[in-house]
Amino acid sequence: MKKSVIATAMALALASSSGAFAKAVTGTIASVDKSGDSITLSDGKTFILPEGIEAETLKVGEKVVVTYSAKAGKLVVSSIHQAK
Repeated sequence: MKKSVIATAMALALASSSGAFAKAVTGTIASVDKSGDSITLSDGKTFILPEGIEAETLKVGEKVVVTYSAKAGKLVVSSIHQAK
């Protein structure tokens, strides 16, 4: 009994934390939606910009590295900077 409870708790902990890992992608900005606070890269992925990252500072054609995580089915940026 004790082993199954521990195994279940560990499985739940792993399952709930698996979506929390940030991912990174490098791409070229295809469009900037200033009113919707989002950007779309040339690969078609759209990212939501949080408070503190202003759409006005980003330019179409700029190559960037976007660090993001998925939240409620949307790709939310945690950091963005110009690619080298």
